[in-house]
Amino acid sequence: MNSTNYISQAGIFFSCNEKREFVTEQMVPEHLLTYVYSGKISVTTANNTYSLSAGQAALFGRNQLAKFSKEPMNNEACRSVTIFFTQQSLQKFYAAQTPIARTANRPKLLFLKANEELDSLFQSIDNQLDSKTILVTDEQAQQKTKDALILIRKLDVRADDLLSDFSEPHKIDLAGFMQTHFMFNIPISKFAYLTGRSLATFKRDFNKVFGTSPQRWLTEKRLEQAHFLIAEKHQKPSQAFLDAGFENLSHFSKTFKQFFGYNPSSILPQ
Repeated sequence: MNSTNYISQAGIFFSCNEKREFVTEQMVPEHLLTYVYSGKISVTTANNTYSLSAGQAALFGRNQLAKFSKEPMNNEACRSVTIFFTQQSLQKFYAAQTPIARTANRPKLLFLKANEELDSLFQSIDNQLDSKTILVTDEQAQQKTKDALILIRKLDVRADDLLSDFSEPHKIDLAGFMQTHFMFNIPISKFAYLTGRSLATFKRDFNKVFGTSPQRWLTEKRLEQAHFLIAEKHQKPSQAFLDAGFENLSHFSKTFKQFFGYNPSSILPQ
């Protein structure tokens, strides 16, 4: 078995991958906490690439784009668990807390230092999943989620600033956002949402800025990026098509040839 996944309705997701896997789900819908038991998870955002190894954890803010690549290490599968903190549960939690003093630059990603309490919490989750069954009840999963919330607030004072963000995306510079996020393969409606626009307004504003439709612009931009990655960065087409934002290699190869007039493999340095 190359990939095993378990998820509880209360928001705890377990993943085990024996082979390298590129995860195409790239929009973080809720605040989430990821812990790695073994292997390595590489996380690529618009501005940087981060790596999580065994025993490390990171807290991701909602409504951001990221690519996740899971790799086995030292003959061990990549095993990880993710806890989702829903807006409903967090709003209920923070309603009972002292008002948070928010900073001007709210963090979107926090790495939590290795800690015995953190290891203990995730080991207890791992023990319940070890029998390859979902957590026995959602009540247990909810308790683990609450325990995790209390612990990460204790480990990093900035966690409250991240987790108490209940705002929806506001209208932002469309051109700047698209130029730095085009390689994330999400629906046009998600791009509209993240730039603070309705779908109709997004398409109208997009045409004003770029003089073409979002889908046409995205395809051409991704093809140009793939060409650059192959010709200048010496990536193989099998990797470049993913990094540029395509989902299917055969479709990418066909579209690339139609656009440039030659196959992507033909520009690989000899």
